[in-house]
Amino acid sequence: MGAERRKGGARRTPGRTVAYAACGAVLLAGCASMPDSGDLRGVESTPRQDTQVRVFAMPPRDDAQPQEIVQGFLEALTSDDPSYSTARQYLTNKAAQKWQPERSTTVLADGPTTVAGPTGSRDDGDDFSYVLTGTRVAVVDAQQSYAPASGNYGQTVHLTRDKKTGQWRIDALPAGVVMGKSDFQRNYVSVNKYYFASNTTADGSGQPMAVADPVYVRERVDPMTQMVRSVLTGPTSWLRHVVRSSFPTGTALPKGTSLAPDDQNKLTVPLNDKAAHIGRGKCDEMAAQLLFSLQSLAPTIEEIALRAGGTQLCSLAADRAAAVAARGSETNPGYLYFIDGQHRLVRMTSGSGNTRAEPVPGALGDGAKALRSVAVARDEHSAAGVALDGKTLYVTSTVSGSSIGDPVLQSKGKTETDRLTTPSWDAQGDLWVADRDPERPRLLLLAKGGGQPLEVLTPGLDGRINAVRVAADGVRIALVVDNGGKQSLLIGRIERGAGSGEQPSVSVQELRSATPELEQVRAMAWAGDSRLVVVGREAGGVEQVQYVQCDGSIPEAGTLPGLTEVTSIAASEDSDTPLFATSKDGLLWLPGGSGWRTLKETASAVFYPG
Repeated sequence: MGAERRKGGARRTPGRTVAYAACGAVLLAGCASMPDSGDLRGVESTPRQDTQVRVFAMPPRDDAQPQEIVQGFLEALTSDDPSYSTARQYLTNKAAQKWQPERSTTVLADGPTTVAGPTGSRDDGDDFSYVLTGTRVAVVDAQQSYAPASGNYGQTVHLTRDKKTGQWRIDALPAGVVMGKSDFQRNYVSVNKYYFASNTTADGSGQPMAVADPVYVRERVDPMTQMVRSVLTGPTSWLRHVVRSSFPTGTALPKGTSLAPDDQNKLTVPLNDKAAHIGRGKCDEMAAQLLFSLQSLAPTIEEIALRAGGTQLCSLAADRAAAVAARGSETNPGYLYFIDGQHRLVRMTSGSGNTRAEPVPGALGDGAKALRSVAVARDEHSAAGVALDGKTLYVTSTVSGSSIGDPVLQSKGKTETDRLTTPSWDAQGDLWVADRDPERPRLLLLAKGGGQPLEVLTPGLDGRINAVRVAADGVRIALVVDNGGKQSLLIGRIERGAGSGEQPSVSVQELRSATPELEQVRAMAWAGDSRLVVVGREAGGVEQVQYVQCDGSIPEAGTLPGLTEVTSIAASEDSDTPLFATSKDGLLWLPGGSGWRTLKETASAVFYPG
């Protein structure tokens, strides 16, 4: 993808050259594929190999006129120049020293348009200005965190002509970098860096739970070193309230470090003296953070070794990382679950190739209680079911002979659409559900699936919750919220603290949209450590199935084969598990490289544990 053509004024003068490297660039793996025939086992993804396009900026030529200077500068912003040294040649010395390109990257729909500004009409003067305009799509801040944006962009670039040399240079410009969407997609790649949940563990064993913190790095500017520096800097401001880093404060790479793995895919990371005296357990956690983070950029990394003070601190191989910390994407579900035509909870063995469904042992699978929706705990030992009328919620064991007992929650909503949503279990075994009763809409938490329901605080929530899905890490939650007929997918941060009396205080903070372009969201599920699969449509558009990042960006291979009248979709944080959905055609699955196919003719809801 080349740069967008800048608009306005004279013919564009080339400000950069493009070189094509013969080597392949490792990109993020796409969704797992499935065979068109044979068993239903997920096929391990292979990172897509793509020709790497390198773009080199060209310095300004002698006697270049103001528009050529501005165009050349904008072109240089999209190059693979690590420190933007060529772009600085288009600036005066003072402006070059003050300019901070790392402060932000503003992404425009079609690239910046240049329009002559107030001082743009004087041909014989020594100053000139242009206004850069466009439609904002997103902003990446100094922490490399992506946020969708909208509205018009308008910033002034001022030029002056040096009285001695007669050369035009930019002496005043916006902070940061600006570029078009396609240039951004070519220059930057979304990666996950990892920290550990502050107040939760993976399964009660004391093992920390890794939490993905998505950021964007420049793909062809020493991305591995960028990634490590970003991890050491700490989590982004949105996430830092609920995660911790195992790296001591002030830990950094020595100046001038450039990282690359050896021929055994082992990466040795030198650290400053701040990390010189840590214990083995803490060192393993630090290595796990880097291993998880770098594998999202380069999946072939097999081992991380940490050094400080001239000695090796520890070394962690990929096959030992799971013993140090847990990740949602490493949790393989035992079964795929769905509600059959008799409104019973049934299951198929995940990845076995056996498509025969069997009733789930226990009260929810025997047909005694007709079910509208169900959630199975992540350990697959418990299940929560909402009755067909949406009024009552039951929690029971998935063991043969278990009874259903009394409901743990009842809604007073007058209609089915005003009652309970599909519940969701977090990694700690707590159960989440929303009551859509217009008289008292609430998000509720039932500790270990029972007891007195705790009302979760949702400051800033505008609308009524249609769907709830807690991430495997236990610190993020996805909500589909209806506001005046428009449904949005919002991602919130779960904060837990001391409350009044015996119950803790739980809140969902800083809700942000993951689907700013969608008007309707019909179904969603987590499909990776920071990715979701969503069924929805844009205003005036048709319903589509696509992947979205929890920061609101769209992965490169985001759109999936279309599907209509979807009632539910099943995905797992483990991206190797296949996608399933339910619609008017029954239970469907998505083989690799083809469209959706019907697996069972009757099913009303499908899901993996969680």
